[in-house]
Amino acid sequence: MELTLLGTGTPEGLPRPDCPCAACAVSVGGRSRAATAVLVDGALLLDLTPGAVLAGARAGHSLAGVRQVLLTHPHDGPAVELPPGLPAAGRVPDGRELAVISGHRVRAVPMDAPGTGYEVTGPDGGRLLYLPPGGAPAGTSEVTGQRPYDVVLADVLGRPEALARLRASGAVGPATDVIAVHLDHDVAPGRELERRCAVAGARAVPDGTTVTVGEYHPVPDLPRRTLVLGGARSGKSVEAERRLESFPEVVYVATAGTRNGDAEWAQRIGLHRERRPGSWRTLETCELVPLLAEEGPPLLIDCLALWLTDAMDRAGAWDDAVWAESGQRKLGERTAGLVAAVRSTRRHIVLVSNEVGSGVVPATPSGRRFRDELGRLNARVAGECEHVLLVVAGQVIVLKEPPV
Repeated sequence: MELTLLGTGTPEGLPRPDCPCAACAVSVGGRSRAATAVLVDGALLLDLTPGAVLAGARAGHSLAGVRQVLLTHPHDGPAVELPPGLPAAGRVPDGRELAVISGHRVRAVPMDAPGTGYEVTGPDGGRLLYLPPGGAPAGTSEVTGQRPYDVVLADVLGRPEALARLRASGAVGPATDVIAVHLDHDVAPGRELERRCAVAGARAVPDGTTVTVGEYHPVPDLPRRTLVLGGARSGKSVEAERRLESFPEVVYVATAGTRNGDAEWAQRIGLHRERRPGSWRTLETCELVPLLAEEGPPLLIDCLALWLTDAMDRAGAWDDAVWAESGQRKLGERTAGLVAAVRSTRRHIVLVSNEVGSGVVPATPSGRRFRDELGRLNARVAGECEHVLLVVAGQVIVLKEPPV
């Protein structure tokens, strides 16, 4: 089965008409994207978009052989004129199956949002799942029961948890080629788009790309250990969460603990919790070494600065006399244990920490001690991680990346 992506953008296209944003400003030439539409074996057209005939011609394909045109999402704009020779566009009712004269079988997959998804099985047995913008299957039973799909075309960046559910159900496997479509101006084109797709185990392709179902397309594996650094409100926690949001199960390890009577702190914790996918499990603990030694789903540890605060509390490291007598030794033993656990873990982990030392010098010896110890801890943990990121003003800078 051969798929030609006539467009890969949202229904509005990219750049959006009259949008002054930075992403739209640079989405020109090869980075521009028409509304998503897919030509399957020259016989089946999924979504009819303006300029479909011209887009097909640019990709080296004619639409003269199209036998069926199917729509996935409501069209809110002006009616799209049907090019001469194409059959009338329609929609398959949820759960129903359609046999196309070309030998393709199409089943409509119910969505949890407006629109219709389509499962397409080609004459050669290849399997495609095509989802509308903002849509995910309404239930796992709709996409389970057979082998994993060969290709999935979905709103990966807009609905990453949908991909997580498909992986959990077995509908997406290690060999599934996941291609991000319905791309919008929320993510800047170029390297940032590639990075965000790779985090989800997906890829983005230019308009006009032809994909042969069953061909192998390497996607960078998520590194086993990632450290995300950043200052206050830099976006480091959001970036860390993005790196795992397409996983079917994640354990969120909160090292913050609780602060009785502190309403503002409770509000902060609540906002973090609401932002996480509902399938994630939360543990509130600073006992990280046993967790890193266990087998299990990925860990997101947020954050090392609060873990160090707890470790210094336990060692009595805030008091100068205790620090000199035993605190430095005890803290060194505890941090060495954590670094060793990071080195030996077999779980996927994403750690978050504050980058320090770029601002005001703390006024007290204990404050300077904490700053120094956190800087040393960050450096040692970074040395054990395959991937290290620095987030500044919401922008991600790659400090260390695994070899390709």
